[in-house]
Amino acid sequence: MKLDPQVRIQNRTIIIGAGMAGLAAAISLASSGENALLIERQPYPGGKMRELPSALGGIDSGPTVFTMKYVFDELFRKTGKSFEQCLDLKKAKTLARHAWDDSGSFDLHASKAETVDEIGTFFGRECAEGFQTFCRDSENIFNSLKDTFIGASRPSPLQLGSRVGLLNVRKLWQLQPFTSLMGKLHAYFPDPRLRQLFGRYATYVGSSPYKAPATLMLIAHVEQEGVWFINGGMHKLAQAMEMLAEEQGAEIRQGETVARLLMDRHKVCGVVTDKGEMLTAKRVLYCGDISALSEEFVGTSNGTPKPVAPAERSLSAITWSMEAKAEGFPLHQHNVFFSQDYREEFDSIFERGYAPTQPTVYMCAQDRGDDGTLSDPTERLMCLINSPANGDVNRLNERELEQCQRNMTRSLSNCGLNITPHQSAITQPSDFENLFPGSGGALYGRASHGWMASFKREGAKTKIPGLYLAGGSVHPGAGVPMATLSGMIAAEQIMKDHALT
Repeated sequence: MKLDPQVRIQNRTIIIGAGMAGLAAAISLASSGENALLIERQPYPGGKMRELPSALGGIDSGPTVFTMKYVFDELFRKTGKSFEQCLDLKKAKTLARHAWDDSGSFDLHASKAETVDEIGTFFGRECAEGFQTFCRDSENIFNSLKDTFIGASRPSPLQLGSRVGLLNVRKLWQLQPFTSLMGKLHAYFPDPRLRQLFGRYATYVGSSPYKAPATLMLIAHVEQEGVWFINGGMHKLAQAMEMLAEEQGAEIRQGETVARLLMDRHKVCGVVTDKGEMLTAKRVLYCGDISALSEEFVGTSNGTPKPVAPAERSLSAITWSMEAKAEGFPLHQHNVFFSQDYREEFDSIFERGYAPTQPTVYMCAQDRGDDGTLSDPTERLMCLINSPANGDVNRLNERELEQCQRNMTRSLSNCGLNITPHQSAITQPSDFENLFPGSGGALYGRASHGWMASFKREGAKTKIPGLYLAGGSVHPGAGVPMATLSGMIAAEQIMKDHALT
C-alpha cells in the first residue's frame, strides 16, 4: 500500500510480533532512546512461548528448557536491571532424564564428573571416556562460533572463515560442517543409545540428526553450562521482558494484527492494521515467520525475502498439554522416552511426511524439579512428539489424532510410565500454522540440513530499505536464546543505520 505524500512519517521503529525477538528488540531500542512501537496479534506476549490454562495453573506448552542465561544477563544489564532480580531462577542439578525401555532411567547431570560416572556405570568405560572427548570438542565448537556466528550479524561462509581464522585450517575443520551429527557421534559412543541421546540435539533446531551437521554438538556444551528452572513457568520470562520493554518507554499494543506494510517510493514507511489504521514509521522490524512475507504483505516483489520451501522446513510437533496422574516412572522436570528405531522416526517425518508410529516422546513435568517430588498426585504435563511441517495442506482428523496419542502412550508405557489424563489440549501442525502464519507449522524455520543451511537464513537487514528481520526463522536460528539474540542483533543494525541517516 502506498503512502499519501501529505502524511508525515514518524521517526520510530514499528516491531511486528512480541515473541522473544520482538521483545528483545523493543528493550534494546527503547533503552537506547529509540522510539519503539511493538504490535502483537495475540492478547499476550511470548510468541511460541505459550501457556495454556488448567485448573492447576498455566501449562508451559512451548519452549520449556532455559539455557544461555548470559544472553538475558546482557539484555537486562543494558537497562540497568539484574536479570536474576526480575525472575525467580534455580539452576538444575539434573539436565534431563532419559529412558529407552522399562529397565531404568539415565540422567545427564550439570556436573560433568557425575555424568562421567553415570555413563561408566550405565554404558561402560569406553563410553565414559568418549563423553569426555565429546565435551571437549563441543566446547571448542561453541567457543569458535559464540562471537563469530551465534552473537554476530549473519556472515557468508567466507566471512565466517575470516572471523574464525581463514588460515587456521585445523580450527575450521574442528567445526565439523561436512559430517552429519549422527555420523560423528559414532566416534565417541559405541553404544547406540548414547548416539540417540546426543543426536537428539538436532531436534532442538527442528532437524534430523542424520542430516544436520556435527557442528550442532555445541548444544551439548550449552546445556552443560547450565539449565535453569523458572519459577512459575517459562511464560514468566516473556512477561518480565514485556514489563521491562514498557519501563524503558516502548509502546506495546496487543490483540492487533498487521495486515500489510506501507511503502513510499520503494521504501517501507509503516504498517496498516487489519482495521485499516495506518501507522507510519521510518523503520519496520518484522519478527514473524519469514515465509509469511508475501509480495502482497510487503507491497513489492523487488527484494522480498523468499519463503522456505516445504521440503526445507524444520520439524513441527503434536503436543498434549494436560492435567494428569503419572505412575510407574520417576519423572524429572525434563524427560525423554526414546523410540526403538530412531532412523525410521526421522525418515517417516522428512521423507514420507507422516508422524512416526514409534515416536520419541519429550515430557515436561513442570511441577517437578531435581528431586522429582510432588505435593499433589495430579500434575501439569506437556508431551511432545515430532511431526512433519505440513499444517498448511493437511489437518489431522480425530481418528488420526487418537492414533498419534495411542502411539505416544505406547512409547511411554514401553518405558514403564502410565499416565491418566484428566484434561488435555492437543495442538497439531495445522494449529501451529494458524498461530504462526506461513510456517506450515514449522517451529524452527528452515531445517539445519547440510552445511549451507545456516547461511541460507536471512540476516537482520533486507534489500528493501526500512525493512528489518528478527526471530527464530532468521539468523542466528531457532530457540529461546537464539531468537532473543536475533532481536538484539536487529536492534543494533537499526541503530547503526539510523545514526548514519
